[in-house]
Amino acid sequence: MSGRILIDHFTTLDGVAQAPGGPNEDTDGEFVFGGWQAPLLDNTVGAQVDVGIQSMDALLLGRRTYDIFASYWPNQLDGPNAEIARKFDAIPKYVASRGTPQLGWRGSHLLDRDLHEELKTLREKHSDIHVIGSINFARTLLAESLFDQLNIWVYPIVVGPGKRLFTEDGPPASLELLSSEPASEKGAVLLRYGLRNAIPATGDMT
Repeated sequence: MSGRILIDHFTTLDGVAQAPGGPNEDTDGEFVFGGWQAPLLDNTVGAQVDVGIQSMDALLLGRRTYDIFASYWPNQLDGPNAEIARKFDAIPKYVASRGTPQLGWRGSHLLDRDLHEELKTLREKHSDIHVIGSINFARTLLAESLFDQLNIWVYPIVVGPGKRLFTEDGPPASLELLSSEPASEKGAVLLRYGLRNAIPATGDMT
């Protein structure tokens, strides 16, 4: 069976996915709410994320997210998040970049320019390939229908301007809700989507 590509996405209620993890993660556009996810973390979301981490056998990342991960996770192998760090360290990391970056993290590989062929090869090697963060790269996967499942955690917070996965000039698509989870202790809701059609259907109410 061909492997799956899963996009894991944390978003505010108004769709902003920029810099959930920390104040200095991404300040582009003078973004002032970096780290917005931290006060809303709870045991339920932690358990949901952990299930995904334990099932993945490869990471697929954009260059910027890769740099953030590579500067942090290899230094956490003996810390409080050691289980996650060791998992990330052990599995292959595939990086999409227009440049030729030096990828020093163990098990890191630069994707070739032919994304369709590269992803076809990855599906043959792995079962659960997860895309975390990587907003620009995730947009490409959505635009070209190169994903199997979109996992969105929607948080009860509105921050205004910021980077979004779904932009005003983005491509249309019709998604299928595969499943949803009850709200977590602090109000985050996990929604799982698959791709139904590239173009949404339209009609009237009669």
